[in-house]
Amino acid sequence: MTYLSSSFYSKETAGDRFRALLARPGILPIPGAHNGLASQQAARAGFDACYLSGGAMSASMGLPDLGVITVDDVAWFVRQVTRASGLPVLVDGDTGYGEALNVMHMVRTFEDSGAAALHLEDQILPKKCGHLNDKKLASPQDMAAKVAAAAHARRHIYIIARTDAAASEGIDAAVARAKLYIEAGADAIFPEALITEEMFREFARRMPGVPLLANMTEFGKTPFYTQEQFEDFGYKMVIWPVTSLRVAAKAQENLYAAIKKDGGTHNCVEQMLTRKDLYATIDYDGFEALDSTIVKTIVPEAIPQVG
Repeated sequence: MTYLSSSFYSKETAGDRFRALLARPGILPIPGAHNGLASQQAARAGFDACYLSGGAMSASMGLPDLGVITVDDVAWFVRQVTRASGLPVLVDGDTGYGEALNVMHMVRTFEDSGAAALHLEDQILPKKCGHLNDKKLASPQDMAAKVAAAAHARRHIYIIARTDAAASEGIDAAVARAKLYIEAGADAIFPEALITEEMFREFARRMPGVPLLANMTEFGKTPFYTQEQFEDFGYKMVIWPVTSLRVAAKAQENLYAAIKKDGGTHNCVEQMLTRKDLYATIDYDGFEALDSTIVKTIVPEAIPQVG
């Protein structure tokens, strides 16, 4: 079903759809989807929500994750992913792109673009990935003011406050910040860069009744845990933020190396999504069916062989 069909859209707001997912028993797995095609593949795999990572969006634009991209850049990704997949999308709002008024503008822009949820972090610019060193933090009061501004501006979007304080200020400070952010209007907390099972469990123990988000990023400080383990630790959501981009980027790297080496793509065909499968994923037939002037496409079944 394409986004051009009225039946594609739910009568519920995106935020309410996200809340309904969290109301179900168990943990909500939210894989990263760095573009529309990736979000469609996540939906076809059976996921009920997806995530837009600032790091993945930045990298897909050839930029570092240092707060360089703008709220309008992100809104373009949000529109792409929501209309491609129809899934409720959790969006990385970085530091809010400024202070209180900027945060409010971000909230409205994300909602207008179709976002279901966002997270806002307590770093200051230039911000860094949460698993890197020497992050600079905003004061708890300044971050709480941003959370309050976001809550004031929203119509339906689900707000997650992220704290990066555990690495530099310790677990006590991270918990204190989290409680302040909940008081300011956050719906959930994202404690970033926890590095042991004990830290995850301790944070959850000290935030009873608050939905918590865990970040299972590769090549970071957190050991590999499964969604079942995170659920056992006391977490309600888990993201794999940059994974789809990393896998796609590695495949592209191999492709270009093969073309350079072999003079063509003939040795890469087994690693490709076929035309038939690609068209099924993007619902090529569904789009054609909406326009009677288009003659139905017949997909070639085999790759022509030379000589």
